[in-house]
Amino acid sequence: MLSDGVDERLKEIIQQVVDQYLAEVIELEVMRDHVHLLIEVDLQFGIHRMVKLIKGRSSRLLRQEFPGLKSRLPTLWTNSYCVSPVGGAPLAVIKQDIANQKHV
Repeated sequence: MLSDGVDERLKEIIQQVVDQYLAEVIELEVMRDHVHLLIEVDLQFGIHRMVKLIKGRSSRLLRQEFPGLKSRLPTLWTNSYCVSPVGGAPLAVIKQDIANQKHV
């Protein structure tokens, strides 16, 4: 689903949302059916809020811009997502892991 131009547009939308709310995309990889995103968000703002904003805006815009998505799925995203704090892990290792996801 997230290929043939949808992937590049999704990256643009994610970057716009993140910029609007003063967060930072550290690494981003769009797979065919999910997204790996390493993002820095103010704890007071909340990662759950950022994920909700990204999913909401990207679903609305992508389904408007790529009508084929409407006919394939009732919704673009599920309600679920996985968040894992990186804590003391070196960012370079995490960035490399995300970047390598398409090659696994």
